Amino acid sequence: MRTTAEHYSSVAMFFHWLIAALLIGNICLGLYFSDLPRSDPYLFTLAQIHKSIGLTILVLSVLRVLWRLINPVPPLPSDMPGALKIAARSTQVLLYVLIVIIPLSGWLMVSTSRHVTPIPYFFLFDWPALPNVGNHEFWEDAHTFLAWSAIVLVPLHVLGALYHQFVRRDRVFSTMWPWASRA
Repeated sequence: MRTTAEHYSSVAMFFHWLIAALLIGNICLGLYFSDLPRSDPYLFTLAQIHKSIGLTILVLSVLRVLWRLINPVPPLPSDMPGALKIAARSTQVLLYVLIVIIPLSGWLMVSTSRHVTPIPYFFLFDWPALPNVGNHEFWEDAHTFLAWSAIVLVPLHVLGALYHQFVRRDRVFSTMWPWASRA
């Protein structure tokens, strides 16, 4: 369960892949329903599912950050150029920031709307709104900007992983791939 010099822990991998799937799915869902007319009968349901997934990402991301603080990441290859190491670690830090602040900005956006109501978390229970902290339009713009930042950064992260796997042929990709050989 612990991170080693060769691999991330199974807990870190679980958080990574689950959050990645939820984030990519939620970005797609957000892009889809943002173009629907307000009269669409499924808009409300899709928006509530989007919010619920976002709140799930927020909780999982906070847990992931806490796990990361007590479990350092495997070192990058010693022969990796310094600029590439800086780019890799910077991208990781930005992704950590985004997976926390994108859903937080969405929660703040919902909490500052004209008609503040609790979020029906997957229609199981009501997730409370935050205290009114700012202007709705500000949080809406922030949420949109941050989501587009993830739309740019996630493919760069994936391309970086593929670069390590197929061009550099080093062990970086296998440190986070659950099915990588532990031999």
